[in-house]
Amino acid sequence: MATKVARTGIKREKGWLYYLDKKGHVSRAKMARGGGKPSRTKPQLVTKAGVEREDGFLYFIDKQGDVARTKMARRGRPTRKKTARRKTVRKATRKKAAPRKKTARKKAVRKKTARKKTTRKKATPRRKTARKKATRKKATARRKTARKPVRRKTARRR
Repeated sequence: MATKVARTGIKREKGWLYYLDKKGHVSRAKMARGGGKPSRTKPQLVTKAGVEREDGFLYFIDKQGDVARTKMARRGRPTRKKTARRKTVRKATRKKAAPRKKTARKKAVRKKTARKKTTRKKATPRRKTARKKATRKKATARRKTARKPVRRKTARRR
């Protein structure tokens, strides 16, 4: 539930965003619409309210044009402040790290791979290859004809 902080009675205009600025005064800025170039106008001061903000509250301009606030919803956190605990400072005792020994690099050993016996491919009869070549020629001829631009007959003026 929102509570009113200051009564200003602002009348809103379309296309403007009304908010409470850093100084606690009510300001407005032109809203960006339509995804075009953003307008380079500075925010305008509407009225001086002089509201002092508190942590944990959201401040806004309500429907009546007054400054209102509501408690912010925080997920998983309590809203009240916890008292600060004193931390005891301990000096960490570090052990000196022993210098690292350099290790000699080992040479990479190549593994010998067993050679595979080469086998001859069976010869295919010439008839099949001739057929393949003929179909290839037909396919390329089709592609060539498909690439030519189609000329349309147009009626000539006399």
